[in-house]
Amino acid sequence: MRVIPIFIAAMMIPSCLAQTVNKTEVFPDKDVSARLMEMVKESKKAGSSGATLGGNTSPIIKLSVRTTNGGAEIHGRFDDILVVTGGKATLITGGTVANAHTDKDDETKGTSVENGKTQTISKGDIVHIPAGTPHQLIIAPGEVFQTIVIKAEAAH
Repeated sequence: MRVIPIFIAAMMIPSCLAQTVNKTEVFPDKDVSARLMEMVKESKKAGSSGATLGGNTSPIIKLSVRTTNGGAEIHGRFDDILVVTGGKATLITGGTVANAHTDKDDETKGTSVENGKTQTISKGDIVHIPAGTPHQLIIAPGEVFQTIVIKAEAAH
């Protein structure tokens, strides 16, 4: 009869040893809101402002504020998920990137997206841009466009 308690103990040992490190990150609204207010001021001077929340591991969570157009880009390794938190913009996806050049991180940048699909995105919209998709944001004069950008490693 001692075999059963020993067997039960042996079955429990691996689960006791399998403790994981809690990597949960919480970004309180008051901190995020304060940072966004700073970023709005910065973007009105520079055209855009960005900040990374937490660590720089996948998924990467960023805040982005734009008051001017973004350049065209294609991400080689990351999907972009945009959660629009303020303003509106014209999103161009697909097509081709004009004057394209690719850097060592497999990021392609250019001056514009040509022959892409155009759609308006605004507060409350969630957008998924898969890796490898040409895209560009066009911001109307006077507009302040804010997003949370989640960059997730693309499945290959």
